[in-house]
Amino acid sequence: MAFFNGADKVHGEWRRMSEASDKFSTAVSDYFDMAVQAAEHTGKIWENFLTQPTSAEDPAACVLTDFSEALKELGEAMMAQPGKIMEDQIELLKKQQELYQNTVLRFMGKADLEPVICPDRSDKRFKSAEWSENPVFDYLKQLYLLQGSTLLKMVDDTEGLSDNSRRKVEYLLRQFVNALSPSNFAGLNPDVINKTLETGGLNLAHGIEQLTEDLETSVQGSLNVAMTDTSAFQVGRNLATTPGKVIYQNDLMQLIQYEPSTPTVFRRPLLVIPPFINKFYIMDLRENNSMIKWLVDQGHTVFVVSWVNPGASLRNKGFEDYMLEGPLEALKAIEAITGEKEVNAIGYCLGGTLLSATLAYMKKKRDNRIKAATFLATLIDFSQPGEIGVFINETTIAALEKQMDILGYYDGRQMAFSFNTLRENDLFWSFFVNNYLKGERPAAFDLLYWNTDSTNLPARMHSYYLRNMYLKNLLKEKNALELNGVKIDLSAIKVPAYFLSASQDHIALWQATYKGAQILGGKNRFVLGGSGHIAGVINPPSADKYNYWTNDSLPESSEEWFRDAESHRGSWWPDWEAWIAEQGGTEQVAPRIPGEGPLAALEEAPGSYVKQRITEVVRA
Repeated sequence: MAFFNGADKVHGEWRRMSEASDKFSTAVSDYFDMAVQAAEHTGKIWENFLTQPTSAEDPAACVLTDFSEALKELGEAMMAQPGKIMEDQIELLKKQQELYQNTVLRFMGKADLEPVICPDRSDKRFKSAEWSENPVFDYLKQLYLLQGSTLLKMVDDTEGLSDNSRRKVEYLLRQFVNALSPSNFAGLNPDVINKTLETGGLNLAHGIEQLTEDLETSVQGSLNVAMTDTSAFQVGRNLATTPGKVIYQNDLMQLIQYEPSTPTVFRRPLLVIPPFINKFYIMDLRENNSMIKWLVDQGHTVFVVSWVNPGASLRNKGFEDYMLEGPLEALKAIEAITGEKEVNAIGYCLGGTLLSATLAYMKKKRDNRIKAATFLATLIDFSQPGEIGVFINETTIAALEKQMDILGYYDGRQMAFSFNTLRENDLFWSFFVNNYLKGERPAAFDLLYWNTDSTNLPARMHSYYLRNMYLKNLLKEKNALELNGVKIDLSAIKVPAYFLSASQDHIALWQATYKGAQILGGKNRFVLGGSGHIAGVINPPSADKYNYWTNDSLPESSEEWFRDAESHRGSWWPDWEAWIAEQGGTEQVAPRIPGEGPLAALEEAPGSYVKQRITEVVRA
């Protein structure tokens, strides 16, 4: 009798699902009627997007070739140890059988069953209650998690695989596994199904409209999914609003001087060098999280480099040009305005890498204008490139160089897509589901607006950077690199330096940035912040978020440093302010007003260079 009662429940559940399926099918049919015009437009874009010719020299094709070699190595290693692979497969079959039995029992009314497998606590894909409460969706979820985790475990269990190939295979398999999540399919995601039934398919119509828009602004070979409501922000209106003026510019940069906000200011000015991979306003988002405003409010005369968004005309600008026309030109302008030869400098990410090379160049030139240097999330030793290392190899770089030779630049949208795939669930698939399946507009978020506001890189500079820093790791070697006819040696730098890294940074691993603090020859301080590459740096004291670690010593290993480090609540900014005060130049002088000195103001901050969107540059 219990069996027949259970069968009735199963039949009733499937009948209910069938009725829901009929409604869902009707809604989808209505959606197709409403979306014909949008679909025709999208079809044309897709045709152009997918049919552009590729060659064996195309970077995407070369990446696939490179990954195929890693997969071949994996296959050979697996064949050499079939017993372990069989163990993993048998274990999977056992758990799948257990899952099937549990699902049947749930249909028969037994509710207090422990799941066979649970999502990671950080996994946001299955947060909806229906993924657990509905036996069908719970079965799909657990089956997917079982199969995906087994695939990843099989690679992890395979011995004899080189570290380089293992990283590539793990990355590629992770992309495959996460792409096949049931949450990414309209007919398998309960949230999307419910949304479709509620809206009569309007969510899918809106989704295809957003897909159309995103394809129009995406670079060939990638899909740059909108991550924020771009209409909610405008640089100079509600982003990068700290008052100031552009007081100098050349082909590569504009130099911004900010209005003082204190009755007196420190004698020694402060030069900030942001990365030229991104735009400077990451340090000046909005008033409550602007590092630039905070620096001004502490009494610093702040000058910030705003890099140009380069097109084909700047193809021959090299790394040394960024040094000569960037910080070195900025130092001349600062001296002309303030009369001060002594300057403190901050470099962020690639801006910090440039700062280290500039200091080494200045050392050889007996130029000691920079008295203290700060490096934010900066790689100097590239022996641990982080997750981006899966793309760093001769095959891919050579292909990229050939593509840049044609374009004259490396398209920043391509880089943004690559970086997003390093956190694919958070930075791609979550937005894919929200935008295209649920048909919802992404929320207005200043940090993600900045993240989608990419910049190009000149062909010559980017080739030099990839080959000499990432591939050959020559920056840390004595006299291995030559800039403007000068061989540089970072160990000769005696300027006191402050190194700030972030504990969860996947772009510049903190263990790798720690090595940089040991290369420079001055008295250096290393501080470790919480969170990642951006939030770990842009962490104002008013937010009272995260924490940071300090250690007055600088032992040989990062592990030893962390073991003896002291944890502090909140922002690292006050710690830096105390350190910079110890470096001198804190005598108080009258405020310097931008444009009232020898260099006339060219335009209001944030200037025109930072407002150049990548689509405008590419079309020009």
